[in-house]
Amino acid sequence: MKNWLKRMSLAVSVLLGMSSLTEVQAQDQTYCNPLNVDYTYMIYNSVRDISYRSGADPAAVEFRGEYYLFVTRSMGYWHSKDLVSWDFIKPENWYFQGSNAPTAFNYKDSLLYVTGNPSGNMVLLSTDDPKKGKWDAGVTILNNLQDPEFFIDDDESAYIYWGSSNIYPIRARELDKQKRFVPGEEIHELYNLDEENHGWERFGENNFHPTLKEGYIEGPAMTKHNGKYYLQYAAPGTQFNVYADGYYMADSPLGPWEYAPNNPMCMKPGGFINGSGHGTTMKDKHDQYWHFASMALASNSHWERRLCMFPTYFDQDGLMYSNTEYGDYPRYGADHPKAGEFTGWMLLSYNKPAKVASSLIEINKSTATDGDYIIDTLQTRQENGALYVSTLTDENSKSYWVAEANDAAQFVELDLEQAGDIYALQINFHDHESMLFGRPENMHHRYTVETSLDGKEWKTIVDKSNNWKDVPNEYVQLKSPVKARYVRYNNIAVPTPNFAMSEFRVFGKGSGKLPAKVRNFQLDRSKDPREVEMSWDAVKGAQGYNIRWGIAPDKLYQSWMVYNENSLKIPSLDNGTDYYFSIESFNEHGISEKTKPVLVK
Repeated sequence: MKNWLKRMSLAVSVLLGMSSLTEVQAQDQTYCNPLNVDYTYMIYNSVRDISYRSGADPAAVEFRGEYYLFVTRSMGYWHSKDLVSWDFIKPENWYFQGSNAPTAFNYKDSLLYVTGNPSGNMVLLSTDDPKKGKWDAGVTILNNLQDPEFFIDDDESAYIYWGSSNIYPIRARELDKQKRFVPGEEIHELYNLDEENHGWERFGENNFHPTLKEGYIEGPAMTKHNGKYYLQYAAPGTQFNVYADGYYMADSPLGPWEYAPNNPMCMKPGGFINGSGHGTTMKDKHDQYWHFASMALASNSHWERRLCMFPTYFDQDGLMYSNTEYGDYPRYGADHPKAGEFTGWMLLSYNKPAKVASSLIEINKSTATDGDYIIDTLQTRQENGALYVSTLTDENSKSYWVAEANDAAQFVELDLEQAGDIYALQINFHDHESMLFGRPENMHHRYTVETSLDGKEWKTIVDKSNNWKDVPNEYVQLKSPVKARYVRYNNIAVPTPNFAMSEFRVFGKGSGKLPAKVRNFQLDRSKDPREVEMSWDAVKGAQGYNIRWGIAPDKLYQSWMVYNENSLKIPSLDNGTDYYFSIESFNEHGISEKTKPVLVK
């Protein structure tokens, strides 16, 4: 009742435009993927001369009304009170700096943490004070296993699930809680990939690979809801845009397991940044579920990853799904009455001119179907004595621009080409030849952002000149919207040797017309039942299109966003399953009417 009243109070304040919300509360109401945490530079990788940040395989848990986020090889973990702002905790005693694919469980008044260490051992730690970072000594549970999931049922029975292989299935063992979680003798083999029937499990970018059985099944995660067990798993590979989480359902922790008809339950293959696999699902203090997962940044390295968070639901038939549409646009935070929903703030900056003070290099990257990079060095455009780059507004997280210097003379100025109401900004910095490892001290980004209606008179709307936090994927929600045509980032200091940026994104509401409804939506599934090819008439003034699909007209749980295209092949369907498809167009002014769902058998 208390949480409901709090949310209703916030809703009334927002609707009435009241100023009773403090600045901090207002800024904490929304978030944007990828999550803006101070990602650790890889401290364990096979190519030591490549420096890149990475956050992957997240395990999120609620504990005493607050939240903790554990991530692969991060030298610690993060804490939050609202699932929006995160602060890093460096533990007083941390036994495995190279901990891999962790999991955590809130058990009575203790927080339990299980991880695989570099030796392949599965270790259990515990604490009753995670804020302080004081952990009890570890207990080895099992040896030579990867990607553990630890689960204690309501009847006090305990289980360990594991698996990371393109050969072996997800497995499980029951644990004896009375004997410090000693595992039982029996190993239960649960399920494996079935690429011949599940298109989304196939290896490669866009699920394209000519051979079978190359996809990885990994990252099991257990959720119990309304007496049913939902065991999630990731496929087909963390570096691909189609990396996703599916699930099987059962009436007991060890099965038998039934493949879910609406798989995958969390997938984000299109848009600015892709992937949503190897995650965990957590229920917050308001009883809203959230799925945390890995995203494939994959610019400096295939293993360069970021974190995402999507609201997750169970429908009237008990099917589990996450809402990932417009999944890298601003969403309402966990304490907002519309928790997890898309705000409706559109992208004002897509393909708009970006003027810079200097340009050392500009790189356009994409990923081929076999996982290799396609790399193009671009020629910086000069016009009337000014330099313009295209990579800062192309909605490609892998492409980037590097300035000639790292000083206060550097700027990025966007021309939105028409005035709009700006609600939020996302500044994605890039690690070009950074050569940093671990967690260097005193990392911070300092800058200001100005806006203008005419390009002559400027107003400061964001002042981070005294910011001492490391914000590699900085997201800033303005206290109130600002009408402007021009937006300028002024650099003061970044922690990396080079000042580099992959994308400068501006969100808000344009003042023009919505795009028209899509017409002539054509679908063909005749070549391979796991694939559907589609095309449609281009809509004048549209930035792009959002395609939804699912197993029923009211279960369009999947989505795929494309920019500046009027065709798409979705290779992620299940053989033997009928699907419904719908499409809409969008631009900086909003979203068109959706087409009526079309059945494709």
